[in-house]
Amino acid sequence: MYKLAPNIDLLFTEAGGNAADRVRAAAAAGFDAVEMWGPTGKDIHALKDALEETGVQLTAQLAEPRMQFMIPPKDHAPFFTGLDAGVEVARQLGCPRIVVGSGTGFGGRKRQDQLDELIEIFTKATKHIEGSGITLVLEPVNTRVDHPGALLDRTSEAVYVAKGVNSPNFGVLYDLYHSTIEGEDVAAELASAGDLIKYVQIADAPGRGEPGSGSIDWPARFADLRNSGYAGPIGLEYYPTIDSAKSVRRIQELVAGR
Repeated sequence: MYKLAPNIDLLFTEAGGNAADRVRAAAAAGFDAVEMWGPTGKDIHALKDALEETGVQLTAQLAEPRMQFMIPPKDHAPFFTGLDAGVEVARQLGCPRIVVGSGTGFGGRKRQDQLDELIEIFTKATKHIEGSGITLVLEPVNTRVDHPGALLDRTSEAVYVAKGVNSPNFGVLYDLYHSTIEGEDVAAELASAGDLIKYVQIADAPGRGEPGSGSIDWPARFADLRNSGYAGPIGLEYYPTIDSAKSVRRIQELVAGR
């Protein structure tokens, strides 16, 4: 059975604006894991207390600040400073993954050169945090709806970067919603990526709502995940169209085999 991790920046907002209270609400709804976006604006001490109190694991957090690696003047220092701070928060909260992105592509330069530069940047990043126990996961995103202009919009290109970095502490975040919006063959992409997939997120498409709100064939897609060998947690990164506790029931039942 997959460990499901609702995103507390999107789900259980009914509990209020405090991340700690959202963790408690997720636990009350039957979850033993959550994910979040960045630490900024969150009371980390209160969040840590809530995670320990409920026994809920934080599976992933976003790197901050969001970087534009390819856009001149290409000052990458804030990324590494933010990475240091993010690792410290992750270690406090027991979070094993930090999500990184590619930023916007630069139209005045060959795409391949930009992908190769990402390899250089993230190779340096993995060495920078070596020994921390944290894995960096690179997320390709769709450019058709949500992230126009993003450099990485194909799973295969994120896999290319991960192979180039060649570190056990670096991999790919496969987001089923983004992949579906881009028209990818899910089974083929997962099979090609293999064990480079270090984290998975889901939302339905179109709409980016809860599973069942769009047209994704969920039994088929979960079969694809199982066939790929992925056995890690799954982040629920969607915008609920109904009450959070109700929105998770379909996916909870599917994962439980009901």
